[in-house]
Amino acid sequence: MTELVSKRVLWIAGGAAVVLALFTIAWTSWVRASYPSDQEPRGAYVRITEAVTRGRPEDFFAYLEDAAQHACFTIRDYRKAALGRVASAFPEDERREYEARYGALAAAPGGAEVFAEYARKEGWLGQLERDLSRAAAVEIQGERATVVTARGTRYSFRRRAGGIWGLTGFTPKLTSEAERAARDLELIEQAALDYERAQKR
Repeated sequence: MTELVSKRVLWIAGGAAVVLALFTIAWTSWVRASYPSDQEPRGAYVRITEAVTRGRPEDFFAYLEDAAQHACFTIRDYRKAALGRVASAFPEDERREYEARYGALAAAPGGAEVFAEYARKEGWLGQLERDLSRAAAVEIQGERATVVTARGTRYSFRRRAGGIWGLTGFTPKLTSEAERAARDLELIEQAALDYERAQKR
């Protein structure tokens, strides 16, 4: 009798687990299906909100405008080139200094990781966590759009080449950093040539 009861309990528990798993899958599918498309500003905003909630700015890199994305890749490439030049010609103490300054950006696998570095360092993630709320309204004018939140915060978007809407707020800082990285590389190249000439004397 006890064995029969145990089998029934196991069968019921197993059935409940299957039902719960099916419910979870159905719920997740429904939530995803009910999302607004990321071809709409509201859809891009929702995905940014989710990534911020998870504390993963790299997950909404796709929802930055094209210029911001290009700037992140440019920063990575220039910092990598700069560190390569430093490693080939600079004294050891200066190499360590530059590695500490540029190492994370130079080693980033892609633009998303570069953006995440800036988002954390500049406090953008914390700012977004404080400001994000439900999208109350969307204003679209051609290739530009503004998402107005329930708190009254306004987020500007621009339509990207593939139709996805990209947040514009971080573009000025990122493009400025890309330009600075280019200038820094020029200065490092000049210094490297000076070090190499000095070593030949």
